[in-house]
Parts: sequence; C-alpha cells; structure tokens
Amino acid sequence: MSDRPVINFGAGPSKLPTEVLIDVQNTLLNYDNSGMSVMELSHRSKDYDKINDNGQKCIRELLNIPNDYAVLFMQGGGTGIFAAVALNLMTKSGTADYFITGIWSAKAAKEAEKYGKVNSVLPKMEKYDEIPDKSTWKLDPNASYVYYCDNETVNGIEFPFIPDTKGVPLVADMSSNILTRKFDITKFAIIFAGAQKNIGPPGVVLVIVKRDLLGKAMPICPTVLDFNIMARDNSLHNTPPTFSIFVMWRVFEWIKERGGIKGMEDRAKQKSSLIYDTIDQSEGFYSCTVKKPYRSRMNVPFIIPGHPELEVQFLNEAEQLKMVQLKGHRMVGGIRASLYNAITVDEAKVLADFMKSFRNKNIK
Repeated sequence: MSDRPVINFGAGPSKLPTEVLIDVQNTLLNYDNSGMSVMELSHRSKDYDKINDNGQKCIRELLNIPNDYAVLFMQGGGTGIFAAVALNLMTKSGTADYFITGIWSAKAAKEAEKYGKVNSVLPKMEKYDEIPDKSTWKLDPNASYVYYCDNETVNGIEFPFIPDTKGVPLVADMSSNILTRKFDITKFAIIFAGAQKNIGPPGVVLVIVKRDLLGKAMPICPTVLDFNIMARDNSLHNTPPTFSIFVMWRVFEWIKERGGIKGMEDRAKQKSSLIYDTIDQSEGFYSCTVKKPYRSRMNVPFIIPGHPELEVQFLNEAEQLKMVQLKGHRMVGGIRASLYNAITVDEAKVLADFMKSFRNKNIK
C-alpha cells in the first residue's frame, strides 16, 4: 500500500507513481543544478534537449521501436490526434476504415469525417459490450488506413488481438493501455497515446509513426498537427509541454526499473483479476457490462443491477475509505475502476475487499 492519502482509481487524469512524484518534487526548484525549475527551462536549452532525447530513448527501449519509426511528443490531446491522423494519412484514397467499439472510436470517426469518407468496419452496435466476429467485418482494401481504439476507456472494451488489415496501414489509439502489455510495433503505421492515463500528466501525446508515411499531409493540415514537421524538428517546432514531457520521461524510467513492459503486464493481470473475480463471484450482486473475452484490464465498468441507489451508496462509502474517482463516465453511469500502471496490486486488493464487504452488507 502507498502512504498517500487516497487511492485514485480515476480514468484520467489518473494516479502517477508515488516514486515519480517524489523525484519530481525533489528537482522542482533546481533541476540538475541548473538553478531553475524544469518548468522554467528554455525548450531550446541543452538541459531540455537532454530531457527530450532521454524521453525518446526510454520509450524506444521499452517498446522496442525500430529506427524507421519517429517518436513525437505532441499537444492537442487524443482529440487533436483524431484530426491529425486523418489530415496526415487520408490523402491516399480519401477514405478510411474505422472500428467503432465505444465512445472514443466513435468520436475519432466523427472527426475524420470532416476530411474524407469514413467506412464503419463493424455493424452498428446497440451497445458496446464486445468486438463483433471477424465474419461481420467490412474492410476496404483501398482505404488509406484502418483505425481502432485498442482500449475503450469509457466502455471497458479491450482488443485481445491486433486486427489483420491485409496490408492497409493500421492506426491505434492506445491512450489507456499503452505500456501495459507487449506487442509488435511493426504491425502498426501509427500508435498514439494521451499521457494522462499510463504515461504522465495531461498536456502531451505520445505519437509513434512510421517514417515512410511522413510528408503526405493535406495542404490544410495545421503545422502543429503535421507529423512530418514535428518529426523533422524533433518535437521542438514550437514550445512543447516541457514539464509534462519531463514527468513522462521519469515514468518511463520508473517502468524500466520495475521489469519493463513484462512487469507491468504481470501486474495488470493480477489487478484486473482481483476485481473481475470479485464481480463474477458476487452471485449477481455486481455485473460487468462487457463480455468476458473483451474485458479491459485497465478500465473495469460494473453496476449493481436494479439498485442504482446502492451504486450511489457504494461510491459514497468508498470515498469515505479514501478510494476516489470510482464513478462511471457521465455517458454510461455505474461504477468504473481504472487500474493503470501506477495502481498497485495491494490497492486493487483494497477495492476488491471493500466490494466483498459492501455486497455482504447489502445483499437482499
């Protein structure tokens, strides 16, 4: 257990590792004997160059990113990159395929429709609780790219596989599950992730893009969303979110010190199993809204069927016990526990134990 005052199960901005926060605190007024805070360093300085380069080096090591991929630190959040993907890639055919499996992929598709034709790969879903069978997919071989959200933060759906796009460039939003399991990056054209879940504080988006896709942006693409310009200028074309990038680098180092991606993957399995097992063994008191093969290891949405008043009571009692930000997204309601890398196994166990005791007190 952490000695911090609360356990933050928020979906983002989310908990940061305590060790990283202490490290940041210790350097806040005088970074590396510069006499200045990181927040005061010029982004053109040698001190900041080291931070920028070290951040790139660390993520390349963690994800085994080959040299034919550029690593970018960009702004605009995931929503900005929704537009950037279309503006940079949709020039080949003017069309793109989108897997719509939840709220965030739906938002991404809606944004892309401003710049070209979007084809929905999956049949329209009445509710987001699974990934439809491959026999229902409609992939266009002439699409400029195929887009999917690897983990839907709101709906709690995670892809247990990488979609086979038959050679069409694959784009993945990994905002809420990057750095939590191993994958082959060479299967992707672009991967992006907003920092505020598994990487660091809000303000920066990690973008990994295959270099042979650079330089093809639409003429209307804003400079700050042009992957080629950002890659050419080493993410320093304009003033970057320097402090967020510094913290992100320290989080990368924290992951490396704890077994790298394998260590995070093992912990993710333990934490999510604690919560899902508690749900499944509750004899119907709790219910997960996602079918088992597609349950997210990061975001666990659940309800107390037929008893919304107990959900309110659950949230109130949890907060009294210093477990915060468990309320479900405003668009779906219920309860949601986010189990990002900074959440410890012991903290997940505290929640599981509370769920059991709450059920025992309130079962009819």
